[in-house]
Amino acid sequence: MRILVHDYSGHPFQAQLSRELARRGHDVAHSTCTAYVSGKGNLAPSADGLRFLTIGDGTRLRKQAYFHRLHQETRLGLELARQVRRENPDVALLSNLPVPALVVTAAALHRLRVPWVLWHQDVTAVALRSFAAAGVARSMGLAAKVIGAGEKWAARRASAIVVIADSFVRVHEGWGTADKVSVIPNWAPLDEIVPVPRANAWSGEHGLDGVRTVLYSGTLGLKHNPALLVRLAERLRDQGAPVRLVVVNDGPAVPVLRETAAARGVDLTLLPFQPYERLPEVLGTGDVLVVLLGPDAGQFSVPSKTLSYLCAGRPVLGLMPGDNLAARLLREAGSAVFAPEESALDDAAAWVRQVLADPARAEELGKESRALAEREFALEGCVTRFEDILWSVSRGSAH
Repeated sequence: MRILVHDYSGHPFQAQLSRELARRGHDVAHSTCTAYVSGKGNLAPSADGLRFLTIGDGTRLRKQAYFHRLHQETRLGLELARQVRRENPDVALLSNLPVPALVVTAAALHRLRVPWVLWHQDVTAVALRSFAAAGVARSMGLAAKVIGAGEKWAARRASAIVVIADSFVRVHEGWGTADKVSVIPNWAPLDEIVPVPRANAWSGEHGLDGVRTVLYSGTLGLKHNPALLVRLAERLRDQGAPVRLVVVNDGPAVPVLRETAAARGVDLTLLPFQPYERLPEVLGTGDVLVVLLGPDAGQFSVPSKTLSYLCAGRPVLGLMPGDNLAARLLREAGSAVFAPEESALDDAAAWVRQVLADPARAEELGKESRALAEREFALEGCVTRFEDILWSVSRGSAH
């Protein structure tokens, strides 16, 4: 089977899926977008039948310039459509595409008679409604409604849909697409993200050996209120447990973090996204790892960094809505979840302080994190389910 997998973000577990599909004998082209800046997975060719492709010329998305971004994402959709035409796959699997690019690609796939599967990671329509209500996207006006309609339109034209949590099914019931939905939770690569000693080469290179650290690594948007990370470190200092806040990110949150930390006298280490092969060392350097997810995300976004954190075998603090799937995983691992609000920071800081003061407890929490990851993220079953869906879609098409 000739398969085109496009993961706009370039995340680790999507790349792992493509590697395993190639290992099973399929001809796989794995495509990502250079315009999207984030921590990337292992995108180095290593398996027969697997090729890595890109779209975009490396120009970053201007996320806050909505109309420029709409134009840029539409052009990226056209580029992906041309890529599909060149590759001529039996089936395509699309993940994390922004809606304008998704709509353009869906229209092109229909014209080319290539069946495709929507791997639905976030419900953009729900997020846009909440942003507009909060004043974040109000300037988009009608454009926000059009984008929400575009997501629904694309979902209706997909041959099959994979969602990452049961809560997504309700959305697809409203769209009339629930009959083609399968639920496959996200995972993280257990063999690539492994526990490492707290003192490692990366921590030594950045002067973090022997320094108590609270660490965040991954995508961080302004809508997540990144200043909460600084205020968490401030509360810890005020409670007599000073820490170094380490943030690995390369986006619009960086100046906010820098300015807020300077204003509040918080000890901050800011670093750009690190090479993927060093991610275990990066995460191993955090005495406590933090996940930050805005209250708008609720049940319709599952931050993949949470899954990587669990694989790394560290204590994890979640500042996120309690009904998020990632929150359930953290609680199951014995870690803590608090609301992503200023009012919850005293309690969150108290939990971190207790973990830092009790090395045995921290070690046990780390072991529980890794054990949960090993139970939840078995690759074989996930890949088999995707393979079955792709076979079914491919065989049901006249392509």
